[in-house]
Amino acid sequence: MQMDKHNPWSYVRGFQSYSFCDWPAKISCVVFLGSCNLRCPTCHNYQLAWNPETLPQIPRDRIFAYLDKQKEWLEGIVISGGEPTCTPQLESFLNELAGFGLPIKLDTNGLRPEIVRNLLEQGLVQMLAVDIKGPWDKYPVLTGNKCTPQQARESLEPIMDMSVNKDCEFQFRCTKVPELTWDDIEEVKSLLPVNSKLTLQDYIPVN
Repeated sequence: MQMDKHNPWSYVRGFQSYSFCDWPAKISCVVFLGSCNLRCPTCHNYQLAWNPETLPQIPRDRIFAYLDKQKEWLEGIVISGGEPTCTPQLESFLNELAGFGLPIKLDTNGLRPEIVRNLLEQGLVQMLAVDIKGPWDKYPVLTGNKCTPQQARESLEPIMDMSVNKDCEFQFRCTKVPELTWDDIEEVKSLLPVNSKLTLQDYIPVN
């Protein structure tokens, strides 16, 4: 089923009822949005990212019915992907979910800072998890040549500047893919704002 650019709900291609690890210290549900602006060779969710139309669409009514029933037990809603900022009308989508009174966490690669800024200004996101692929000079190889070092720096530096926003919690993450050395990881740490920590994620090879 193809995705409708006028309907953000047509991008919903996955849903996890409960998660104890996607939002630190919170019980959350996870909504997965299809599509991505990168082609990372180590992507663990490549079907959702690159060919979301091959996955079944999760009906809006199903998610709403679940949230209405379970909102007293949940502590947050995680929006993941793919890359959520590729979803058209993301603001209206998050506005609908915000109606359930639960905080929202957004996972992003940070390459669309203008969209992130708008969501923060609207108060639609209470936690932002930013995946930093590696040092700027390794972005081409880490993203399937979809992002240059200059594009990475010019996109992610504004995101890092936004982390001073006290109304939103920020988490900077890096996955230890085979292309990264420990020196690379130390370089990533050096790019972060003062007092920010880098969360390292283990790489799980795709079978």
